[in-house]
Amino acid sequence: MKKKGKNKWKIVGFSFLGILLLIIAGVGYGYYQLQPDNHFTSVPVVSSGNNEQQVNKSVDIKEPVFNLLLIGSDERKGQNIGHSDSMMLVHVDLTKHEYDAISIPRDTRVHLDGYGYTKITSVQYIMQATKGAKKGVEAAVKAVGELTGVPINYYVETNYGGFQAMVDAVGGIDMNVPFDVKLTHPWYSENKNKVISTGTHALNGKMVAEVVHERYSLKNGEYGRQKLQEEALKGIAKKALSPSNINNLPSLVKSIPDFVIASNMSTSDMLSLGLAAKDFEPNTQLEYHQIPGVGKRMYDDILKANNYQLVVDQDKIKDLISTHF
Repeated sequence: MKKKGKNKWKIVGFSFLGILLLIIAGVGYGYYQLQPDNHFTSVPVVSSGNNEQQVNKSVDIKEPVFNLLLIGSDERKGQNIGHSDSMMLVHVDLTKHEYDAISIPRDTRVHLDGYGYTKITSVQYIMQATKGAKKGVEAAVKAVGELTGVPINYYVETNYGGFQAMVDAVGGIDMNVPFDVKLTHPWYSENKNKVISTGTHALNGKMVAEVVHERYSLKNGEYGRQKLQEEALKGIAKKALSPSNINNLPSLVKSIPDFVIASNMSTSDMLSLGLAAKDFEPNTQLEYHQIPGVGKRMYDDILKANNYQLVVDQDKIKDLISTHF
């Protein structure tokens, strides 16, 4: 009877060991699959960049290199419609661990099929109002693709509440503020006219959202705000992808619905991108660019009135794209 009992526990022990080995193998396989060279073998194409085929289809790629559009919407809590208040197109090269980012000015003059000329910030709003949330964000992606002439594979959209939650999810950030920022149009009334001085500050989500929202008091207006957004994104990426936080990446990705409004990236896409970008060093791996333009009062076919629009330098866009994308 004792021998039978021993055999029973041997069977249980071997079964447990077998299950444990299967779990380890599964985790190992999952980790293997998340490596960029294994994961990013095909990518979607939301915008072809030339208004032709392959839209919303997948294409095979030889290396993990793709384009990602980050959108900051002014959509308010409880709403499902908003303007593309900020846009940043990022060329991601996970082979070289290099990232080139171009900010798209919100007032850029573009042509929207069926409507005429308007600001690029209005494209998402009018399409969401008429065709729904997904069509709205895809129209914004298409507008950026046509403006720059490059295919866009992924998009991630958040709003200022989401941006605040994102910063808080990584425990706040150290943000470099390149110039004094006076909060003239804050989200929270208690911050009215508060000044964030030049330098590096430890900021929570609430204050980061305030800083990146400001443009009216800045010497360079929208271009100044783009620089603030760049610094905020550097701070978030550096904190989230630091060696001390990389083990928390899966739980951080799980909390993404708390601050992302819309995206065509899956959880595994984001995890793979995060693993590839671990030890991210923005000062050496990220190159940031702005598109110059001339501000004019021009007729907006959607508003049926004149407003301020930015006519961007198409030659400069072509130079930036040919050099960095």
